Amino acid sequence: MICQRILVRGRVQGVGFRYSARAEALRVGVAGTARNRDDGAVDVVVEGDAAPVAAMLDWLAVGPPGARVESVEVSELTPTGLSGFMIVG
Repeated sequence: MICQRILVRGRVQGVGFRYSARAEALRVGVAGTARNRDDGAVDVVVEGDAAPVAAMLDWLAVGPPGARVESVEVSELTPTGLSGFMIVG
Protein backbone atom coordinates (compact mmCIF):
# COMPACT_ATOMS: atom_id res chain seq x y z
CA MET A 1 0.00 0.00 0.00
CA ILE A 2 1.35 3.41 -0.98
CA CYS A 3 0.07 6.97 -0.74
CA GLN A 4 1.05 9.89 -2.92
CA ARG A 5 0.15 13.56 -3.03
CA ILE A 6 0.03 14.88 -6.57
CA LEU A 7 -0.07 18.58 -7.37
CA VAL A 8 -1.37 19.10 -10.90
CA ARG A 9 -0.81 22.48 -12.57
CA GLY A 10 -2.06 23.91 -15.84
CA ARG A 11 -5.60 24.44 -17.10
CA VAL A 12 -7.07 22.03 -14.56
CA GLN A 13 -9.86 24.03 -12.94
CA GLY A 14 -13.21 24.62 -14.63
CA VAL A 15 -12.80 21.57 -16.89
CA GLY A 16 -14.26 18.84 -14.65
CA PHE A 17 -10.83 17.66 -13.57
CA ARG A 18 -11.76 16.64 -10.00
CA TYR A 19 -14.92 14.80 -11.04
CA SER A 20 -13.10 13.01 -13.86
CA ALA A 21 -10.29 12.15 -11.44
CA ARG A 22 -12.86 10.61 -9.08
CA ALA A 23 -14.31 8.49 -11.90
CA GLU A 24 -10.82 7.33 -12.90
CA ALA A 25 -9.89 6.56 -9.29
CA LEU A 26 -12.98 4.39 -8.91
CA ARG A 27 -12.18 2.68 -12.23
CA VAL A 28 -8.58 1.81 -11.31
CA GLY A 29 -9.37 1.05 -7.67
CA VAL A 30 -7.61 3.70 -5.61
CA ALA A 31 -8.83 5.83 -2.72
CA GLY A 32 -8.14 9.49 -2.06
CA THR A 33 -9.21 13.08 -2.44
CA ALA A 34 -9.12 15.90 -4.97
CA ARG A 35 -9.37 19.59 -4.20
CA ASN A 36 -8.93 22.85 -6.06
CA ARG A 37 -6.25 25.17 -4.74
CA ASP A 38 -6.44 28.94 -4.70
CA ASP A 39 -3.42 29.13 -7.05
CA GLY A 40 -5.32 27.30 -9.85
CA ALA A 41 -3.77 23.87 -9.27
CA VAL A 42 -5.54 20.67 -8.24
CA ASP A 43 -4.23 18.80 -5.20
CA VAL A 44 -4.84 15.05 -5.35
CA VAL A 45 -4.09 12.39 -2.74
CA VAL A 46 -4.11 8.80 -4.00
CA GLU A 47 -3.73 5.65 -1.89
CA GLY A 48 -3.71 2.01 -2.93
CA ASP A 49 -1.55 -0.74 -4.35
CA ALA A 50 1.43 0.36 -6.43
CA ALA A 51 0.11 -0.55 -9.90
CA PRO A 52 -3.28 1.22 -9.56
CA VAL A 53 -1.59 4.28 -8.03
CA ALA A 54 0.83 4.36 -10.99
CA ALA A 55 -2.12 4.09 -13.40
CA MET A 56 -3.81 7.01 -11.65
CA LEU A 57 -0.63 9.07 -11.83
CA ASP A 58 -0.43 8.39 -15.59
CA TRP A 59 -4.04 9.60 -15.96
CA LEU A 60 -3.40 12.73 -13.85
CA ALA A 61 -0.49 13.66 -16.12
CA VAL A 62 -2.99 14.00 -19.00
CA GLY A 63 -6.34 14.69 -17.33
CA PRO A 64 -9.77 14.79 -18.96
CA PRO A 65 -10.62 16.34 -22.34
CA GLY A 66 -10.43 20.11 -22.01
CA ALA A 67 -7.62 20.05 -19.44
CA ARG A 68 -4.06 21.03 -20.25
CA VAL A 69 -1.68 19.60 -17.67
CA GLU A 70 1.57 21.55 -17.57
CA SER A 71 3.25 19.91 -14.59
CA VAL A 72 2.78 17.19 -12.00
CA GLU A 73 4.61 17.19 -8.66
CA VAL A 74 4.54 13.94 -6.66
CA SER A 75 5.42 13.47 -3.01
CA GLU A 76 5.17 10.36 -0.88
CA LEU A 77 2.85 10.25 2.13
CA THR A 78 2.31 7.64 4.80
CA PRO A 79 -0.76 5.50 3.96
CA THR A 80 -3.63 6.08 6.39
CA GLY A 81 -6.20 3.57 5.15
CA LEU A 82 -8.30 5.91 3.03
CA SER A 83 -11.46 4.49 1.49
CA GLY A 84 -13.45 5.86 -1.41
CA PHE A 85 -12.54 8.98 -3.35
CA MET A 86 -13.86 12.35 -2.22
CA ILE A 87 -13.97 15.72 -3.92
CA VAL A 88 -13.13 18.27 -1.26
CA GLY A 89 -14.31 21.87 -1.48
